Amino acid sequence: MIEESVLTANKFAQEFRGSKKFLTLACFVASLGGFLFGFDTAVISGTITQVQQQFNLTNLQVGDFTSSALVGCIVGAIIAGWLGDKFGRRPPLICAAVLFFVSALGCTIPPNYRVLLLARFVGGVGVGLASVLSPMYISEFSPPRLRGRLVALYQLSIVVGILVAYFSNWQIQNFAEHNSQAFSGVGIWHYILVEQGWRGMFGAGMIPAGLFFLLLFVVPESPRWLVKAGYENRAKVIIHKLVGSSEVVAEFNDIKASLVHKPTALTELFKPGLRIALMVGVMLSVFGQMSGVNIVVYYGPEILKQAGFAIGSALQFQVLFGVVNLIFTILALFIIDRFGRRPLLIGGMAMVAAAMLAASVIQASMEKPGIIMVIVLGIYIASVALSICAVIWVIIPEIYPTRVRARACSIATFANWGVNAFSAKLFPWYVAKMGMAAGYLTFGIICVIAVLFFYKFVPETKCKKLEDIEMLWDNEGNRRRVS
Repeated sequence: MIEESVLTANKFAQEFRGSKKFLTLACFVASLGGFLFGFDTAVISGTITQVQQQFNLTNLQVGDFTSSALVGCIVGAIIAGWLGDKFGRRPPLICAAVLFFVSALGCTIPPNYRVLLLARFVGGVGVGLASVLSPMYISEFSPPRLRGRLVALYQLSIVVGILVAYFSNWQIQNFAEHNSQAFSGVGIWHYILVEQGWRGMFGAGMIPAGLFFLLLFVVPESPRWLVKAGYENRAKVIIHKLVGSSEVVAEFNDIKASLVHKPTALTELFKPGLRIALMVGVMLSVFGQMSGVNIVVYYGPEILKQAGFAIGSALQFQVLFGVVNLIFTILALFIIDRFGRRPLLIGGMAMVAAAMLAASVIQASMEKPGIIMVIVLGIYIASVALSICAVIWVIIPEIYPTRVRARACSIATFANWGVNAFSAKLFPWYVAKMGMAAGYLTFGIICVIAVLFFYKFVPETKCKKLEDIEMLWDNEGNRRRVS
């Protein structure tokens, strides 16, 4: 009897260790989509001045250059839901990896400005696909008690990608400034790393893109999609690896029950109850972009130049912002499943609003605020990393039923990239006309509105099973049920 108990315990321990390794591998590989997302969107910050001079661009053309990838993101987000439903989560992610690589190569060797815009657009399509499907893939693999932390791993990967892009931009710029004589006459390397260093900045993205592509072939398809598509035996094998033999039947039945006799038409999202969920996802995306976070990502060096810094120092401080972003994203990773989504979202966004309003006052009262603005923007980055940037990719895949999750996430992410592209395109023109202080003020006011919206409508989903979260939305979508 004792020996039998020991054998059972050992078997359980082996299954537990095996399931943890399997889960970690799947989530890590999917999170690389976030790394490429972060790298691709942030790398442009170090290239804007050089590209503007290279092609003699106006402020509106600089906006076109910055937003070209974001237009691709919109396209990728639109088609991601359909591709994810039809082919599964993994094949479109493989496609995204290919697009990342092609884009990085195209941006390294473009013969003219139009080809550069096209290459950025192609990369944007890959980002759009990954931004929908990577967090969805992780969410569908994760157990309820760890889901917030594991999906936040995707945001952590975005932040690491941003930091790596900042660091590589700074190092390439530093290399060009100190090695122009040593590398003279070395041909292609002088051309890419010194004479036109922006090409090398973009080209660095080929390395992680190739790694992402290869690793996607060692992870399986989402078990929830497999059940939905009718591949039940394959789903059971994966579920067994995730939860162990003792919970396979219960987990499989829960997934199966959530799909039985329920329509999957897109119009279902606009019915009472789910349309509230759709509104929450869309507005999370809209407010996430209008917090100004990606404006700092894209135009950080230009913003710091207006605060009184030279381009070399601006790139250096941009790396510092990336480090702050990373530290507070890691903090969010550890507390999101302990304190919940709502406290981080509401409290953090209140701090974001305060930081933006303070930046507006400082910029208006001081011509070149220098290090004071660096401190305020550092507080802003810390607050936004701890709040909406950590929460958005966790909560959006959580609040939708499996039967409509891919399409609903696609709509919410489309809103994300649409607002992102709009704000990125108009920002250079807006601050040239209205001033940087007005830009900060605009973002601050929007963040105040966001705090009120989040308090009213965003539900707490901490530690709930995906199949249980959909029960939060009743036919009326009333406030009592979604709190």
